[in-house]
Amino acid sequence: MKRPVRDDKAYSSRPRAAISEGMFRRVHQTLAVLLIAAFAVAGGLGAGSARAQISGAATFKKGQLTIVSGENTHRFTVELALSNRQQMQGLMFRRHLAPDAGMLFVYRREQTISMWMKNTYVPLDMLFIDREGRIVGIAERTLPLSERVISSGAPALAVLEVNAGTAARLGIRKGDIVRSPALAKKR
Repeated sequence: MKRPVRDDKAYSSRPRAAISEGMFRRVHQTLAVLLIAAFAVAGGLGAGSARAQISGAATFKKGQLTIVSGENTHRFTVELALSNRQQMQGLMFRRHLAPDAGMLFVYRREQTISMWMKNTYVPLDMLFIDREGRIVGIAERTLPLSERVISSGAPALAVLEVNAGTAARLGIRKGDIVRSPALAKKR
């Protein structure tokens, strides 16, 4: 059976939606993240296991990170957000973060970095780090699910997200040094 030939003239008066490629990607990525969340809730699974079961979700390698603060050294096991896809997903939809865990976002170049807490349920401290590994800004106790923009306030190469209250508890301040193989590759 032959398919009918489409008469382009008959369709020309229909309005067409104009959408840029960038907008299409953002919508597609947002829908993928929402699908992950819906699957996690419907299946009764933790967000981490839901991500692992749905193709298209970013996965993260882990690495070690040390913060030198005065005479003290603090060690963390961090997930590495190195690609755009990983950075867009970040810690979204997570319900728990271990006390010595975090996520390190490493960007291609030093710049003023803007973050937000949309779809992030765990309150966080954000430590903004320059190319020398020095903390140039700290946003403490960020508000979960907020769409308020959180800026580094100075050029930064990376952001370390840890549980809210960690910076105060450990005495971490601007000027402290962060050491990680992921940062060393950018120097």
